[in-house]
Amino acid sequence: MPVQTEWVQYGEHSGYLARPERAALPLPGVVIIQEIWGVDRHIEDVTRRLAEAGYAALAPDLYSSGGARPLPLLRERISEVQGFMNSLPPAAWADTALRAAALAALPGPEAARIEESLGTLFGRLGQLDRFVPALRAAVAYLDQCPAAAGQPVACLGFCMGGGLSALLACEEPGLRGAAIFYGSAPPLDRVPRIQCPVMGFYGGLDERVNAGLPAFAEAMAAAGKSFEPHVYEGAAHAFFNDTRPVYHVGATRDSFARLLDFLRRTVGT
Repeated sequence: MPVQTEWVQYGEHSGYLARPERAALPLPGVVIIQEIWGVDRHIEDVTRRLAEAGYAALAPDLYSSGGARPLPLLRERISEVQGFMNSLPPAAWADTALRAAALAALPGPEAARIEESLGTLFGRLGQLDRFVPALRAAVAYLDQCPAAAGQPVACLGFCMGGGLSALLACEEPGLRGAAIFYGSAPPLDRVPRIQCPVMGFYGGLDERVNAGLPAFAEAMAAAGKSFEPHVYEGAAHAFFNDTRPVYHVGATRDSFARLLDFLRRTVGT
């Protein structure tokens, strides 16, 4: 299906917007929330896939303000970091000593750039609330732009964006659905604020993220909220990302089919 894509600016925020070229407007909206790497070619690809499925899909660039990113978070700098990280064994992702040893083997200027960008990226993981206003602005933009004006809006996110999808469900009462791909649970005291169904997709090997899953599920049940988690045995963190060595085609195939059905039920018309 032909898809129309463009970068749009709304206030201080910007995002990658995709919609089916020949569909009558407006369409239900979906906010696609980036991994730690920002709106890269993988997130752009996912955004186009959602547009091909019949939605107005917007991936807000959470690292941009006024159309510009800080130097350590420029796309080419993050791409350099991704190449470095993908060259490491999976155990090194969470092992600072192994990462430092690999960095030390690189030429000095390259190592310095990667270290600066890594520090900037991972330093933001503990500050997810700072991104919620930009996500709410993305929901508001979809609600008034020609592609999705007045239509229901859902969200989905990956990794860091998965945690943000859960947070947005806590903070945006107009949201119709939230999907979490291997993202951290929100603060449990915020769970009663969630007004929409939530679906989660997790890799069975992802011990760090999965450690918070039972408490999240229990809190959702206690608050009378709809939560449908799916755990894929043999799949690792980031299994949906086909630019990563951990890509798992079976888990991706099943989760995408379930995601489309979830969107049909929550925002589809």
